[in-house]
Amino acid sequence: MSASRRSGTTDELGPDEPEQPERSGEDGPETPEGAHPGAGPVGPDGADLLAALLDGMDAALCAFDGDGVVTHWNREAERILGWSAAEAVGRHGFAGWAVREADAEDIEGRLMAAMHAPGRQVHEFALLTKDGGRVLVRTQSAAVRGPDGKPAGLYCAFSEVHAQIDLERSIALSEALFDDASWGVVLVDADLRPAVVNAHAARALGTGRTAVLGRPLGELLTRGAEELENVLTHVLAEGAPPAPAELWVGVRTPDGEKRRCWRSGFLRLASPLAEEPVPLGVGWLFQDVTEAKQGEQEAAMLRFRANQLHRAARAAAECEDPAEAATVHLDFALAGFADHALVDRVMGEASADVEGAAPARLMRVAATPSGGPGPSALTGHAGLPVRYGDGHPALQCVARAGSVRAGVGSVPADEAREWARARQWPEDTVYALCAVLRSRGRTMGVVTFLRGAGRTAFERSDANYAEDVAVRIATALDLADLAAPADRG
Repeated sequence: MSASRRSGTTDELGPDEPEQPERSGEDGPETPEGAHPGAGPVGPDGADLLAALLDGMDAALCAFDGDGVVTHWNREAERILGWSAAEAVGRHGFAGWAVREADAEDIEGRLMAAMHAPGRQVHEFALLTKDGGRVLVRTQSAAVRGPDGKPAGLYCAFSEVHAQIDLERSIALSEALFDDASWGVVLVDADLRPAVVNAHAARALGTGRTAVLGRPLGELLTRGAEELENVLTHVLAEGAPPAPAELWVGVRTPDGEKRRCWRSGFLRLASPLAEEPVPLGVGWLFQDVTEAKQGEQEAAMLRFRANQLHRAARAAAECEDPAEAATVHLDFALAGFADHALVDRVMGEASADVEGAAPARLMRVAATPSGGPGPSALTGHAGLPVRYGDGHPALQCVARAGSVRAGVGSVPADEAREWARARQWPEDTVYALCAVLRSRGRTMGVVTFLRGAGRTAFERSDANYAEDVAVRIATALDLADLAAPADRG
C-alpha cells in the first residue's frame, strides 16, 4: 500500500511524475521565486493544506483511484459512518464494510460510472456505519482527471439525506419568501442598509428591487426611519423582540408622502460557519396594516367623541345660565380635538341670511385663554365687533352657512406666526376649522377651533364633529337670547 493510501490525505504521484530529490546544503533551503530572502517559511506544503481543507469541509468526502481504491477520507465521513481514515483508505470500494454485499455491485457501478460521465452525478443509497447501522445518504460524484485529461479517479461527496433535505427546504423557503411572499421581506446588513429585497417590499417602498439596495433608510422613508433604525440596532445587539411591532412610516412616492403602518417582525441573522455568533444583519418581515389600523383609530375616536358629547350634554343640563352651558360644550369638545376655540356672534339681526346683504359683523362672546390651552370663558356682550379682514375663514363660514378649513402649509415659523396674527388667532396656530352656529333657521355666529404645529390638519371627520358641537352651542346661545328679555322683565 502506498504512503498516500496510509495517510489518507496526500495525492499519489502520476506514472510519469518523477520523485523530487531532497535538497540540502550549507546555504539552507532554497528561497522560492518572488519571496523575500529571510522571510521565513512560505507556508504549509500541499499535503498539509489538502488535509486541512478536507477535514474542514461540512460535507463528507471520499475519493477513489482508477481501480476503485479509496484514497481520501475526511473527518465528516468518519463522523457519519464511524470509519476512520486509517480504516477506510486503501480498501477496494465499499463492499463488505460500508455497504451490504447484496448492494455493493449496484452502488459501485453507479459510482464508477461517474468517471466517464459529464458533470456531477447525484445518487441516493444506504451505507453501513461501523456499528452496523444504516444511513441513507445523497451523493454527488464526479471524475478526477489526470495531467493527460483522462479520468484518473473520482471523488464522492455525501451527506445524510435528512440534512440535505433540511438544506434544500431552507433554500426553497428563502426563494419563496423573495419571490412569491404576500408580505415584505428585507435583509438589512450590519450597516442598516437593505441587502436583499423581495418584490412585495420593493412595491411597498415605492421603488425597484435593485434600486433600493445599499441605500440608507432615510432616503426611502420620510418618517419613521430613525425609529426603524433603532429597532434594527437593538436586534443586532440583543436579538429579536418577543412580538411584532407596528411602525408608522412615511414613504416617498412620486405623488408625495404616503403614510403607512407596517406590522413588522425582526430576526437576527448570524453566520453558521463561525464558532461565535457573528451577526450578518437583520431579517425584516412586514405586512401593511394601514387600513385596519386606521379603522381601529377611527372607531376609537368616534367612541371618544360620542362619549364627550354625552358628558357635555349632561354637564350643560346642570347650568342655570344657557350661555355658560355653551362654554361647557366648547370645553368638552376641545379635549383631544384642538388647542384653542373661539365663539363669535353675528351682530344685529340675521342679515347674513339675506341674499345680497353686506358682510356680517362678528363680536367675540367666548374664547379659550390666549396664553395657552385652558377652559373657555365668556367675554360679555360688549357689542364691539371683531376686526376680521375680508376673506377671513370665519366670515366665509357665516356667508356660506357651512364649515371652512384653513391652514398655513409648509412655511417658515416666522411666516406661520404672521399668518396667525393677521387672522387674530394665537401665534402658534397653523390649522383652523370654522363651523357655523345655526338655530331655528338663523345663522347666529361661528365657532372656530384652532390647532398648533404639534397636531395634524383638520379632516372631513373633524368637520362633522365640529358641526355637532356647533349645533349644541347655537342652541344654548339661542336659549340665552330667549331668556334675556324675561330676565329684564
